[in-house]
Amino acid sequence: MRRFFDHFLKGADNGWDREPPLILNLRRPDGLTKRTENEWPLARTEWIRTFLDASSFSLGGEPTSTSKAQFEALSHGVTFWGPEQERELELTGPLSAKLFISSSTSNADIFVTLRAFGPNGREVLFAGATDPNNPVSFGWLRVSRRKLDRTLSLPYRPWHVHNEDELLVPGEIYELDIEIWPTSIILPRGFRLAVTISGQDFDHRLPEPLPAMWGKPMRGCSIHLHDVESDRPQRVFGGTTTIHTGGEFSSSLLLPVIQPSKR
Repeated sequence: MRRFFDHFLKGADNGWDREPPLILNLRRPDGLTKRTENEWPLARTEWIRTFLDASSFSLGGEPTSTSKAQFEALSHGVTFWGPEQERELELTGPLSAKLFISSSTSNADIFVTLRAFGPNGREVLFAGATDPNNPVSFGWLRVSRRKLDRTLSLPYRPWHVHNEDELLVPGEIYELDIEIWPTSIILPRGFRLAVTISGQDFDHRLPEPLPAMWGKPMRGCSIHLHDVESDRPQRVFGGTTTIHTGGEFSSSLLLPVIQPSKR
């Protein structure tokens, strides 16, 4: 950062203008790997779609039949588990989720948390900008704000217009495209990806006492919480949410995979 400011504010000829435009700090379970790149998303990205299967709570190939999973709409929800990695996995870039959901009420909040677990079953958490124990990445969407701008949306970056509320008919199934924050992570062989679909903010559930900011314990989302009761009244947001998978309801994640042989 000092080199950046010295170059642009003081005119220092320190080589900053000759640096590649992108500097990555790739997160690993045991530290960081620094790497430079020339574009974003990376030109060699393999966009891999991995599917949710509610019959087995798994994450992987496309299910052969339809199924569904329900959870209390304001709860920690349900988790879908990927297989143990047979080789090192790098995810670098933006991500998105496509979910088919229904609700017992006229609205719902959907929280998507991408997570990683070691061979011992322990979750891998990373130091973030404002929280010492972040998961891999997050995404959120209020279902009544699902409307997209089709001209600006990309497969990995849905663009919501947020200009009107489209309330739900209880029991009807709706297709959602949810942006997930970009990430850069390398998981060794034997580690697993998982995705949690819930109706509230992620909580790593580490033992107390936890570090706090402005009186709020750091539970994985820092102070950036969706916990204002008047914004999420029980009568509207406290019903049952159902995730539909398989067949015409191809709930899935789009992952930016960078193959080891191409780095």
